[in-house]
Amino acid sequence: MAKTKTKTLTFLLILFTIFSISTLTTAKKNHGFSRILSPAKLGLKREKLSHLHFYFHDIVSGKNATAVRVAEAPMTKTSLTGFGAVVMIDDPLTAKPQLSSKPVGRAQGIYASASQTDLGFLMVLNFAFTEGKYNGSTLSVLGRNTVLSDVREMPIVGGSGLFRFARGYAHVHTHTLDLKTGDAVVEYNVYVFHY
Repeated sequence: MAKTKTKTLTFLLILFTIFSISTLTTAKKNHGFSRILSPAKLGLKREKLSHLHFYFHDIVSGKNATAVRVAEAPMTKTSLTGFGAVVMIDDPLTAKPQLSSKPVGRAQGIYASASQTDLGFLMVLNFAFTEGKYNGSTLSVLGRNTVLSDVREMPIVGGSGLFRFARGYAHVHTHTLDLKTGDAVVEYNVYVFHY
């Protein structure tokens, strides 16, 4: 019986040793949960600052609207600021203020009236570019837009394609606003760091 216990203990000790070595080897191979990388290993070269200038066409009227209200709160219709309204957009981006000018991309996402005291929108959108070297690349905006301010700033929080690891800001100015229809043309100057 003592021999059986000794064999069992020896077997368990060998099994434990094999398991420990296997675990340590596996942990070294997959680097655990996270690790520090060199940007060069991902093919990232020198960071640069780019300036993009375009016009955003928010068309809320007509049969070809590019901005459509998809939700509202019970109080939205009586609120002076439209508080609670949520609008889904697929707005054209152009090189000049005219809608017929050269298209450079689309603004896709949502904006929502998020203030009860002034006209302040929460903007959550992607600029999906379709022109030139940025074709297929995107920039992501997440921020507050006080639309009645002459000039406002919104953060660029990321991007894809040539804008991978992007960060920066958008300098925004309403170019024209049709008070009858609600349609607007908004000028964007975007300054973004990226690789």
